[in-house]
Amino acid sequence: FFHRITITMDGGEESAVADFLQILEEHRKNCERQGKYVEAEIAKNRLEELKLHEENRRKEAMRSRQIAERLGVEEAHMLEFQQFNMVWDKKMEAYEVHAETLVEAMKVRHTKDLKEFQRKLLQKQARPKFSRELLNLRNIQEHLAKAKDYTEAHKMKLKADALEAWEIEKWRNQKQQEMFQQEAKFKHSKQQELIALQKRIQTGREEQKKRRQLDLERLLQRYQNVKSELEAQQNLERMRAAKQLQSGAFMNLQGRRTKNARS
Repeated sequence: FFHRITITMDGGEESAVADFLQILEEHRKNCERQGKYVEAEIAKNRLEELKLHEENRRKEAMRSRQIAERLGVEEAHMLEFQQFNMVWDKKMEAYEVHAETLVEAMKVRHTKDLKEFQRKLLQKQARPKFSRELLNLRNIQEHLAKAKDYTEAHKMKLKADALEAWEIEKWRNQKQQEMFQQEAKFKHSKQQELIALQKRIQTGREEQKKRRQLDLERLLQRYQNVKSELEAQQNLERMRAAKQLQSGAFMNLQGRRTKNARS
């Protein structure tokens, strides 16, 4: 009898456990009524052994299932975390590409603007305004030439030419200095424009980092909430299972099955 039950339990399903215990309990009672106390003792011990085995099996099944549930939560979180990083990495990479495009476009435009500015500066250059002294020397030179005093006119011309060359050189140096100053001022304004753009880019970069951190914190908080909720549910399940075992709920189930079978 016991050998047959053992074989059946080894190959049976969880739903059949109570039936086995019911059969064994009926056998124990029959032995008790018939005065077969040795067999009744064997049946009682076997019944306790099977109940203990079933309790341990249920505990292990619940433990395995709860571990699988926790691993499922962990796996889902890791997949979500990987997806989060992939999305944000692409978003930040796209921002950097766009920012680099803006900077390069501004540099190209600045180079073009500088060339145009230099061209206009060169076009704006007027002839030098000679000094009164040089104009007087030229007048004297002309009067001497008209008076056919060519020797003195030649001397006066050499003196005027030297003064004119000096004034032209002075004017050129002055104009060149003015051009350098204007060009430096122009370059400075363009550099400030570039710095302003880079600051805006950096501000946008920092804002992106903050948004990523906030989204990450929300993701982690959701994970903690799910994890805490699962832990609470599993703790409650373990407490209920322990309470059922202590209150003999399993035997009550067996008793109900017996009552139903008799009715």
